[in-house]
Amino acid sequence: MPKQSHRLSDSAPLLDGRQPNGSDLSKSKINSKPNEYALEIKPERHYNSDRTAEETNQENDDFNDSPGAVLVKLLTSLRHLPPAMHSVLVVMALTWLSWFPFFLFDTDWMGREVFHGDPKGEAAEIEAYNQGVREGAFGLLLNSVVLGITSFFIEPMCQQIGARLVWAASNFIVFICMAGTAIISMISVRQYSDGVQHVIGANGTTKIASFVVFALLGLPLAITYSVPFSVTAELTADSGGGQGLAIGVLNLAIVIPQMIVSLGAGPWDALFGGGNIPAFALASVCALAAGVIAVHRLPNLASSSFKSTGFHFG
Repeated sequence: MPKQSHRLSDSAPLLDGRQPNGSDLSKSKINSKPNEYALEIKPERHYNSDRTAEETNQENDDFNDSPGAVLVKLLTSLRHLPPAMHSVLVVMALTWLSWFPFFLFDTDWMGREVFHGDPKGEAAEIEAYNQGVREGAFGLLLNSVVLGITSFFIEPMCQQIGARLVWAASNFIVFICMAGTAIISMISVRQYSDGVQHVIGANGTTKIASFVVFALLGLPLAITYSVPFSVTAELTADSGGGQGLAIGVLNLAIVIPQMIVSLGAGPWDALFGGGNIPAFALASVCALAAGVIAVHRLPNLASSSFKSTGFHFG
């Protein structure tokens, strides 16, 4: 009688090469089941541990990239900046404290205090306010034209007298212009209340003076957009790759004053009965303080080392 062949189980290669038959085959099938189960559990545990490690690393990466972690890194990096950078940050913060009231209220100032309009008043007052806003937009156009022209002269000025004095001079110009807006407002309101203007709208003299202020502010604005960043790059050039971090910290000296002005300008104006004069007066004080500190505390960098980041031809 021919020998009946037996089908080997899947675990046969794991049984040290023995050929099971009869009752041994059934026992091997029973004994193989725990082995198969153990082999399945071990890779699963290894996979779970790898997945846990990956999830932990992912959570750490997400935390390091979160806005809060980035802000903490920027603030703690202040200890590692060159000492002269502290003065740069103070002057930068005061500079932008003087700029943001104008950025927020420039066209509103033209509509309310130069053209004597009111967006919530009667039809004639609404029309006067809208006309003032349009004239303010034209003033911003003049501001941009002067800014563009001035940008070509920043590098020669810094090489001639130094970036420190150029930055300080720009703050003194902002001081004069912000004080000028307050003076224009007081004269315009006094003329309107005394009956000098019998119709709602702007006096010709105050309107021209307002345009002059808009245009003159283009000069220091061009300097503010370039010189502080060039000074920061020069100061941190030898700090071991810290220029990017220093620029990030410098941006904090822009956004923090912006938040302060955005939240506090309205209540500040309300303390003095409304209007934009209190905000502009405070801006002029900040600009004066920035100019004085810039003259006395900013580092005196070599004039020949200044390189503009603007456009170059040729």
